[in-house]
Amino acid sequence: MTKSMTEGNPLKLIVTFTLPLLMGNIFQQMYNLIDAAIVGRTLGSSALGSVGLSSSVQFLVLGFCIGSCVGSSIPVAQKFGAKDLRGMRSMIYHGAVLTVIFSIVLTVSCALLCSTILHILKAPDALFSDAYSYLLVIFLGIPFTMLYNFLSGILRAVGDSRTPFYFLALSAVLNIALDFFCILVLGWGCAGAAIATVVSQGISGLLCLILIIKKFEILHLSKDDMEWNGKNAFAILSMGVPMGLQYSITAVGSMMMQSANNGLGTIAVSGFAAGMKIKQFAMCPFDAIASAVSTFVGQNYGAKKMDRVRKGIKQGMTLGVLYGIFIGVILMIFGRNLSMLLVDASSTEVLDASGKYLWCLGHCYWALGILNVSRMSVQGLGFAGRAIFSGITEMLARGIVSVIFVPIWGFDAICWTDQCAWVSACFYIFPMLLYCIKKIENNMH
Repeated sequence: MTKSMTEGNPLKLIVTFTLPLLMGNIFQQMYNLIDAAIVGRTLGSSALGSVGLSSSVQFLVLGFCIGSCVGSSIPVAQKFGAKDLRGMRSMIYHGAVLTVIFSIVLTVSCALLCSTILHILKAPDALFSDAYSYLLVIFLGIPFTMLYNFLSGILRAVGDSRTPFYFLALSAVLNIALDFFCILVLGWGCAGAAIATVVSQGISGLLCLILIIKKFEILHLSKDDMEWNGKNAFAILSMGVPMGLQYSITAVGSMMMQSANNGLGTIAVSGFAAGMKIKQFAMCPFDAIASAVSTFVGQNYGAKKMDRVRKGIKQGMTLGVLYGIFIGVILMIFGRNLSMLLVDASSTEVLDASGKYLWCLGHCYWALGILNVSRMSVQGLGFAGRAIFSGITEMLARGIVSVIFVPIWGFDAICWTDQCAWVSACFYIFPMLLYCIKKIENNMH
């Protein structure tokens, strides 16, 4: 089930690898949307706002979890591309140990700070109780998030993007059933939606683990593989931590944006929450393409085939930009109608706010094709520390708009905050990508 990406047509390999990732991302976002749809239509728009107002802090914490796991898989992809299987298994061992440590620390600290975080976000009093119960359950499920993302990252590093998709698809179906059961049958409200998500994520992770044990002998660790090596641990940390921080730093700007929007009232909160769910769904292909390019880059860099690295990045970026133009037009034309999947047609003001937010987003979706592929390629080449500054750029841009312009223009400024962040980050990360490629090529000669 493993697959080397160091031979064959780069575009075909990237597209083939992207499709299962894309389907997996779509299923993941689908059950996020279903969560929101069930909450919004059965518990009301206020409950939807309770779930949505903490989305930025979820991105802050879960983004670090996901980013650190993805970063940990990059040295694995590089070792696999270089055909150093013993070194690859050593990297897996060190990544697993560090993932367990991160899981424990994050779960305990986030659970204890949950109430404080919501106060920092200026959560409206009417939404606070539901938001707290939802967010606390999500935080308690961090170990399941780490388990799935670490194991799926390892599988993708060795060229298998299908297996994580199959388990995620099964998890999505289970999540739908659990949503109805926990919310409609048991009456657990917003907490029920979070419980359904956490349980489903945990099952995906456990299925990945069982399959690796039964089918992926190449990934089985021996006693020799489990000898602690400070150099390998540092290699994992030097990729995983910066990548996790990059996600988190980006989320800090989103938290500032969320906090500014929360101060505009429940209509803005609910409209923004609905728009965010659709935005995240529309971003699935960007994440899938960038992850595929990152694996391609990591394996070919390990094999010292920089001509293939350049070609793969160019083709992946072109694919991302073309999709960005297409989905941008869709959001501009049908954004308000799409919001009706989450919000009852009678909530006209909420629908207007969501539609406006999506219309504005549509103008700059193409920038994500450049930003995501460039950032993931820099990380795939082993320069995670440099990629982190693209997250800082996004944070600064969102922070400036949120602090300076939202008090002046209100929700209109919120609608253009993401775009400012994306375009600003592109001005940094694309030239940095070219610099990293050139530096590697000079060192090889």
